[in-house]
Amino acid sequence: MSLIKRKNNSQYSDSCNKVFSYWRVRTMYSIFIGYASFYFIRQNFSLAIPAICADLHITKSDIGIIISIGSILYGVGKGFFGLIGDRYSARYIMVMGLLMSAFMNIFLGFSSIIPLFTVFYALSWCFQSMGWPPCAKLLTHWFSPNEIGTRWSLWNASQQIGSAAIAFLAPIILVHFGWRYLFFIPGMIAILLAGFLFNRLRDTPESLKLPSVEKITGLASVAETSKWSIEEEKKLSFIETIKMALNNRFVWYVGLANFFVYICRMTFLNWGPTFLLESKGSSLPSAGVQMALFDLAGMFGGICAGYLSDKVFKGRRGPVSALSMLLLALIVSWLWISPKDAPITNSICMIFIGFLVTGPQILVGVAASDYASKKAAATASGFTGTFGYAGSAISGFGAGLISDHYGWNNVFIIIIVAAVIGALFFILTWNKKSRVLSDAEERAKQN
Repeated sequence: MSLIKRKNNSQYSDSCNKVFSYWRVRTMYSIFIGYASFYFIRQNFSLAIPAICADLHITKSDIGIIISIGSILYGVGKGFFGLIGDRYSARYIMVMGLLMSAFMNIFLGFSSIIPLFTVFYALSWCFQSMGWPPCAKLLTHWFSPNEIGTRWSLWNASQQIGSAAIAFLAPIILVHFGWRYLFFIPGMIAILLAGFLFNRLRDTPESLKLPSVEKITGLASVAETSKWSIEEEKKLSFIETIKMALNNRFVWYVGLANFFVYICRMTFLNWGPTFLLESKGSSLPSAGVQMALFDLAGMFGGICAGYLSDKVFKGRRGPVSALSMLLLALIVSWLWISPKDAPITNSICMIFIGFLVTGPQILVGVAASDYASKKAAATASGFTGTFGYAGSAISGFGAGLISDHYGWNNVFIIIIVAAVIGALFFILTWNKKSRVLSDAEERAKQN
């Protein structure tokens, strides 16, 4: 039996509970569609790389530098907007980020020289960083700790939906219209989706004059102890919120783990199509399908990881993440040694890689929110995201440079080593749960 159960309706009326449920559903599908839109105009660049390089005679090293600059700014922005997101409206931050990123995509379509690509790509990723922190804030305010792993993973499937959508659409656009329209068309679609998001999304339950999720679910009565107090957290200052997130060694552990997760994940996301074309003999349509399979498998992998961390490991995120990274190292090794003309084997490997790398990527955000508390959820999540996109920056420039000068084999070695090191950092959090669940367990033992 769960330690945290829903209260009966003695405290809140049926109408209040129904209104709360309505807004939970509305918030979930709004941030799902909204974040999918971010990825719809994020992953188009990696799919356009082969055509851009061929048309404009730009090297992979040049593209790698552009990706790394964007990743660094994204990581910094994720940390900054994590701090802002805990204090201000998630609705306005997320909508503005999507809208401005859409405009930057359109400007990318008009670019023909490296400086313009760099500026608009970097600005796009600055605005892209406004997507994750609002979602982290809303998830922790609308869902309780004993269900958030599953709900977070369901929301995170939006990444794979957005990436898969552009992966399927990209070959059609490239063949019939050219690579510039791979920025024009998704950018215009994203502008329309930003309008939808503004119409649908709101902020926390309290902003709608509703009780907190702790009160609705009965969590408040279980968790209000000397170690964790909802009312005390409401009084925290801006600086105290930052300290709550950063003075926690477990937040640092998952942040460092995320650095290595993103080296693995973003190398495949940014360089997957190019690698499949150059190293595995895939055609452009085949590479697009394989990347779509990577993303769709990631969706199911993320949901599975969230469910296992909630139900099997009872709120512990470390075991699922560590085991996933170790298995990832094995599958990447399999892909590395697979023959060039083995599309089925390569597709199977991409499916498993997508499945395994997405779980840890999701659970880092959940774990950071668990360890830092709801009040500092966006701050902690943004902080670990900064580590992640430091890894992404290294994978962007590093993979491009290494593949140009030393070949793809060395890129695989780096991915495998990164997966193992990431697993080691997750192992350090093996038995760690959120303070809410830990306090609830202690209280149950005492009773």
